[in-house]
Amino acid sequence: MKIMRKSLAALAVVGLSVAASAPAVADAGARDRGSIVITEQASKRILVLPADRASWHGRKVGWAWAPNAANGLADLAGSWSNPSDAKLAERGGEKYLLTSASGGFTAVVPYPAGDRAYWAANVGGPANPHSIELLPDGNVAVAASTGGWVRIYTASQGQRSTTYTEYRLVGAHGVVWDAGRNVLWALGTDALVALNVGGTPAAPVLTEQRSVPVPSKGGHDLQPVPGRPDLLWVTTEAGVYQFSKTSGGFSQRYAGVREIDRPHVKSVSTNPRTGQILTASVQDGHLCTWCTDTVRLAFPRAELALHGAWIYKARWWIG
Repeated sequence: MKIMRKSLAALAVVGLSVAASAPAVADAGARDRGSIVITEQASKRILVLPADRASWHGRKVGWAWAPNAANGLADLAGSWSNPSDAKLAERGGEKYLLTSASGGFTAVVPYPAGDRAYWAANVGGPANPHSIELLPDGNVAVAASTGGWVRIYTASQGQRSTTYTEYRLVGAHGVVWDAGRNVLWALGTDALVALNVGGTPAAPVLTEQRSVPVPSKGGHDLQPVPGRPDLLWVTTEAGVYQFSKTSGGFSQRYAGVREIDRPHVKSVSTNPRTGQILTASVQDGHLCTWCTDTVRLAFPRAELALHGAWIYKARWWIG
């Protein structure tokens, strides 16, 4: 993903209404579906919407966030261009938005308060950060595609700590912490690697434990499969795979492959409550050549469209 000038037509999404709190849902089924978080690049915001057509059609946003003076991040707002990742994480009983942007911005923000940052930094726009993960010791992992690195920042040592250790990985696009195996998985252009995080919180050390070639070029998104601790979702330029940590193999023999597998899938995630699978992929003819305004669901099959949006990634937001 490159940084580009946005057209006035695409900026129509700025007019999305944001409720003071999450909108009420009509029934228990709607509650079970949860919400979806998107990195919306036209308005440069992280948006959370209920996972139902009425909310998307009515442009009813339950929660929105961007760095600004009110949350103490005005000095980093210049690096907040083309938000590239958004995840919900929990640590010590607190929930956090994990977010990065191609302009160099990275942060861990308490949710739903959004009024400050547990940690935030500009890691450099030329590096093009694409993914972020919060580690059990309070440090933060960041993957940068153009920079070709995975770093552990010592967030445990302070809100603006920029001390880091680095592992070189061409086209680094995804990072996921594996609590069961106590390793950090990282996805690059040609390889999926498992990294040991050693040392101390103040002086971490990254060492490669394992490296597996990806089945097709251009590793992009990396996510766990809820309820299946042996599996990871992996997307590349060519398709969507499941990776078995035990066998070290990639497979496209998973349920729903005909609905899920396609080229240029920017994000994939599974709803831990319902098993419904959410994907966002490049939309033909979109003004933003790496974006979409429509996300797809499988089990059951559906589409949710936010017309005018520049969605880069979409993930389940289940807290």
